[in-house]
Amino acid sequence: MVVGLVIAVAAAAWFAFRHWQGAPVDVAAVKPTRLTQTVVVSGRVLTPAKVDIGATVTGRVLAVMVDEGRHVAPNEVLIELERAELAAALAQAAAQEKSAATRIAQLQEVGAPSTREQLTQAEANYRIAERDLSRQEQLFKQGFIGEARVDESRRAAAVAKSQLETVRMQAAASGPAGVDRRLLDDQLAQARAARDAAAAKLAQTTLRAPEAGTVLARSVEPGDIVQPGKRLLTLALDGDTRLSALIDEKNLAVLKVGQPALVSADAFPRDRFDATLTYLAPGVDAQRGTVEAKFAVPAPPAYLRTDMTVSIEIAVADKTDALVVPLGSIHDPQAPEPWVLVVREGRAERVAVKLGARTAAEVEIVGGLAAGAQVIAGTGVEPGQRVNPR
Repeated sequence: MVVGLVIAVAAAAWFAFRHWQGAPVDVAAVKPTRLTQTVVVSGRVLTPAKVDIGATVTGRVLAVMVDEGRHVAPNEVLIELERAELAAALAQAAAQEKSAATRIAQLQEVGAPSTREQLTQAEANYRIAERDLSRQEQLFKQGFIGEARVDESRRAAAVAKSQLETVRMQAAASGPAGVDRRLLDDQLAQARAARDAAAAKLAQTTLRAPEAGTVLARSVEPGDIVQPGKRLLTLALDGDTRLSALIDEKNLAVLKVGQPALVSADAFPRDRFDATLTYLAPGVDAQRGTVEAKFAVPAPPAYLRTDMTVSIEIAVADKTDALVVPLGSIHDPQAPEPWVLVVREGRAERVAVKLGARTAAEVEIVGGLAAGAQVIAGTGVEPGQRVNPR
């Protein structure tokens, strides 16, 4: 009984000591260290532009000059369509243009000089008729002739004057600014426009590359009948390599244009290359909760291909003397006022903190704690509870 009593007293003393000592807890000391925060996303390789090549006229394909994967130069011939009918239409339009030009030359070399000669004759005839009328009127006054002879002279003078006016109008019409010349000029302009239209139609039978690029897809063969609007080839135009990624909107607070990134292609995971964040979309995709980001690649590796999947690690923060604690020690990290439990005078004390950069395991404390403080890293401890740090 004495032994049992001694054991009971010893056990009670032990438990009382342990209670006075507090519950054992794991603690982490707040200390300055380097902290690099990154955001890792999956993205794809973009091309400057994709261009669908198609015909603007209906015709039969005569030849296809390129295959998939072929790099083409600007203005290089890609597809030839049959052109015999359109070439004949161009020749016909050229002949009509030539005919219109010939009519203008005929007016200048024959019509206008002939009209000028007719004008000279009409003026002479009118002067003769006027003089004859004057003589006849004098003779009538002297009584040598009758009134019928004077009337005949008046009629002849009126006819000569009418002919003169007619020839004058003809001369004005055939002049450089006359209506006949303007009409022929309009016909020539119409003929030239028809010639240009026929030439443009003929040119459309040759499909050329708008810019330098690579043929991504080919869906046409010689002998096919093509129509406007049908895609025949797809080109990826040359230009600066860019990457595109959809980033969770919760990372918007730490993302800024100009941040560096390291990229690796899924097909070549060991090879990493540099990129720079150059664009953040102004809007957020409501269904996905993501924001589109684009990256410039100053020195892209040769193996990159359009739509290739890549992993992008964005460096959003890099601090050399950050006060860091384990992420698991933060209570309510997403709340407006996160807090931690700090060991002070043997008890757990609640302290509000301000958080900064974070990684998957650590978080920066930018306010509320000083270096050297002991933060309780575990759970199950209440504020005010006596604790025994270890």
